[in-house]
Amino acid sequence: MADEKKEFNKTIDPSTFELLAIAEAEGISTIFDRAAALKACPIGSSGACCKVCSMGPCRLTGKNEVGLCGATRATVAARNYARDVAAGAAAHSDHGRDMAMTLLAACEGHAPDYKIKDVPKLMVVAKLLDVETEGKETIEIGRDVALAALDNFSSTKKECDYVRRAPAKRAEVWRNIGITPRGVDREIVEVLHRTHMGVDQDAEHIMNHAMRCSLGDGWGGSMLGTDISDILFGTPGPVSARSDFGVLSEDEVNVVIHGHEPTLSMMIVEAAGDPEILEYAKSKGAKGINLAGMCCTANEILMREGVPLLGNFLSQELSIVTGAVEAMVVDIQCIMQGLVAVAQNYHTEIISTSPKAKITGSTYMEFDEHHALEQAKAILRKAIDNYPNRKKTHIPNYVNNLVAGFSHEYINYMLGGSFRQSVRPLIDNIANGRIRGAAGVVGCNNARLTHDDNQTKIVMEMIKNDIIVVTTGCNAIADAKWGLLSPEVMDMCGPGLKEICQTIGIPPVLHMGSCVDNSRILTLVGQVATEGGLGEDVCDAPTVGFAPEWMSEKAISIGTYVVASGVTTWMIGPNPYGNSPEVVELMDKGFREKVGASLYFEPDVDKAIADAIAHIDAKRAELKLEPYDPKKYAKSDTYYPTDYTTPEVFDENRYSRSGT
Repeated sequence: MADEKKEFNKTIDPSTFELLAIAEAEGISTIFDRAAALKACPIGSSGACCKVCSMGPCRLTGKNEVGLCGATRATVAARNYARDVAAGAAAHSDHGRDMAMTLLAACEGHAPDYKIKDVPKLMVVAKLLDVETEGKETIEIGRDVALAALDNFSSTKKECDYVRRAPAKRAEVWRNIGITPRGVDREIVEVLHRTHMGVDQDAEHIMNHAMRCSLGDGWGGSMLGTDISDILFGTPGPVSARSDFGVLSEDEVNVVIHGHEPTLSMMIVEAAGDPEILEYAKSKGAKGINLAGMCCTANEILMREGVPLLGNFLSQELSIVTGAVEAMVVDIQCIMQGLVAVAQNYHTEIISTSPKAKITGSTYMEFDEHHALEQAKAILRKAIDNYPNRKKTHIPNYVNNLVAGFSHEYINYMLGGSFRQSVRPLIDNIANGRIRGAAGVVGCNNARLTHDDNQTKIVMEMIKNDIIVVTTGCNAIADAKWGLLSPEVMDMCGPGLKEICQTIGIPPVLHMGSCVDNSRILTLVGQVATEGGLGEDVCDAPTVGFAPEWMSEKAISIGTYVVASGVTTWMIGPNPYGNSPEVVELMDKGFREKVGASLYFEPDVDKAIADAIAHIDAKRAELKLEPYDPKKYAKSDTYYPTDYTTPEVFDENRYSRSGT
């Protein structure tokens, strides 16, 4: 029983639990096993280690208050924080740059397989970037937008162009404290310069620039990446799909698309429908081709094409353990090197495609946007050729239905219709108390925490308390696996939120896309502030942010730009900069005094939930809104689960996850 409990603490997901048992029986090591065997460094994990020069690493523990050069605990922790922000901003924004390069190549005729699919979105972006449109052909406007976007990455202007998208009050806050983002490349370079040995030695000053760098990501590189993806592939609208390991097929070629860049994944989706490719699959004994998504690429192709979600970050190795995956096609970010070692026990081919991310032992097929469709077909043929090598399979019989595709454009449409698109109904219903507030719940999985536990617990507690949720990334995939992205979950809502969702016909948890698409959330909260009714700035509104299982530098950048945008945010887990009480205080009171919001690292998820709800109620009180009263609007037979530690908390007859 003790061993069973220990095993169970790795995940709350039954399909993951099932595949972990198979991996253990077959002697295959996964990230879950490595997390148990390899303990986190207690010095580095609290920001107590400085390694910016070769005189170190200096360990500021015990009585050691300064490093060899005299750097204090606060300076060291602030440096570590700023460098994490810079690395995360670089990853997200480099993705955005690649999207701009693809748009430029498409408009110049060098990448003929890509077309501009959303001309109205192109015109919106052109206006934001000061691109002239009068008398120009669409393709010429697209070229000029791509060039203007690329200029924003290395801009020498005082402000990047997308600052004008922020509410006026928020932009004023940034200007007053000197953190208005310029070109994101410049901000990243300046972080690395400031945190070099012997440069910036004031913790608060370093952390101010960390905020500036993160804003260059959130309101610059990432936002441009999302907008250009919409221009090329279409702005998402509601789409129904399925999720979990049961989406794999026993009699089709299974290709898992994993990573972050839609340039490749969208081409694979197109190639998979080609009659010639389908006939080739049948010639090898398969009935067809079955695509499934992993991580943020999963969200990209789900939002636009309805491709099913297979799993989130911690699911990637276990998808191979099913024995049913012919190929896993990867590009950049969140790709475990351990995939190759697992695949060596099965027939699965790991196909790496990015010139930025070779993986030792993988099959390398470099993707070039100039020959996109041709290369996508070559990748699929490689997977099809592998189908006859499939042996025994074990596909867990868990599937759930979902609705995704809630771009900020569609949210405006669904609330206001074609001619009166607006977030006013959302504002009004927060003001009148039907909706208590709003929460953004986003981000990674972390093998140091119980897989999907915090992800789903926070979301369920929010909607139970009449707090509407917007979600992206791996949290959205966890929600999908637990049925939280379906309209049926309205029975778990508080009475006011349930009433609104039933009236509009939406789920209380809105899937807005991949991690890069957190910029959609920024646009949405910015619009709420601009329309008025919940204060004059983002920080006035009853909103909160969560990263329930964060683990990457990208998450640090995201958390920082969300806070710098005015939304108090909880990162669940120990504080990686907690060795310095001064830095912890700067993230709390210091950030709150500067930007009106705080950044918390909280190991106790229940405390984080309670604190976040209290924060929402405090914001309602500051706005002099009526106190939240769940009895005011409706009597409900709402099902409120109270124990989130095991899947058994769900009534399987009411919220079925199996075989549907």
